[in-house]
Amino acid sequence: MNGENRLNAKAKALKQGAIRAMFDKARTMDNVISMGIGEPDLATPAPICDACAEALQKGFTHYPPNAGLPMLREAVSKYGLPEPGLYAPNEIMITNGAMNALSLLMNILLEPGDHVMIQDPQWLNYASQIEYYGGIADKVPTDPEADFALRAETIRKYYIPGKTKALMINSPNNPTGHLMTRKELEDIAALAQELDLLVISDEVYNTLIFEDGEVLSIATLPGMRERTIVVNSFSKSYAMCGWRVGYAAGPEAIIDRMAKCQENFISGVNAAAQYAAAYALEHKELTVELTETFRRRREVAIAELKKIPGMKFTEPKGAFYLFPDVTAFGLDSKTFCDRLLDEQHVVCIPGSAFGSVGEGHIRIAYTATEEDIIEAMRRIKEFCAKL
Repeated sequence: MNGENRLNAKAKALKQGAIRAMFDKARTMDNVISMGIGEPDLATPAPICDACAEALQKGFTHYPPNAGLPMLREAVSKYGLPEPGLYAPNEIMITNGAMNALSLLMNILLEPGDHVMIQDPQWLNYASQIEYYGGIADKVPTDPEADFALRAETIRKYYIPGKTKALMINSPNNPTGHLMTRKELEDIAALAQELDLLVISDEVYNTLIFEDGEVLSIATLPGMRERTIVVNSFSKSYAMCGWRVGYAAGPEAIIDRMAKCQENFISGVNAAAQYAAAYALEHKELTVELTETFRRRREVAIAELKKIPGMKFTEPKGAFYLFPDVTAFGLDSKTFCDRLLDEQHVVCIPGSAFGSVGEGHIRIAYTATEEDIIEAMRRIKEFCAKL
């Protein structure tokens, strides 16, 4: 019997995501500029690294509590939530990145056949996680003509009485960069209360806000604290992707079961990394330089993209992505990105990877130096001129 025959059906169904597939292909090529990776290219600020070294010297080398170090849970409550103290430390747990938080949540929430509504387009792992834990991901289309806004009236159409268990939102959004307005969130909050929905709010990009956009979490709206799970991470805000530290905050009964689940899977999160993360939260000024760097890069990327005839896009207010419409060039999004990599050695991600509404678009991450952004846009312009 070979190894394949020993796998269960869920494992056999797992597939590599489109983003990783693009990077695997790019690794075989020379002179590639990547506009695909969704992580800061900047190093973690030195003071955070120093705090980690201090933690090791102090003996933070033992098993941490399953729910996380008390000092970090307290720091999250004070400094890492949409409003200080919105959730108490006992309503917060530390996870191995935001994706671990979402995985734990789906594991303790879903019964086979439960439905979870997600935005379309959306980060591609949402649907795969839901389905891996026996749920059904219902992709709610956003409005491309309104900067990919998610409408409450559209959500209502996808709600299935007795089957829909939760709604997952992500603002600022990956891949579109859309920042939900107060009106959008208020309408969704009213609907969630009417339909008795749990809302999962992925807020990992909430420090990357541009053009004076309002930083607002649905958890802060009346009646929503008790029915919202806030998920966040240190990856984007502090350039700590490789540290793998995130957190979830919400009703104590849910957080408690997530922590018990974590006990059985990974026990807990690296203790020294947690110590450093607490230091990071207590020094929010460390996010300022990173945010300003991406503000400048955003301006450069937008200016260069505007020079490409036929390229249509809205200027996103958050995250570090552009999501232009490339339908004028006569190729589907996957073919566009495959040929762009083959012919110009530039990595972008096809919009179809993020859902059917994403088709006809490509995701461009301005997570490269300004010089590389300018050169990548020059290559994209050259490629488009040939089509």
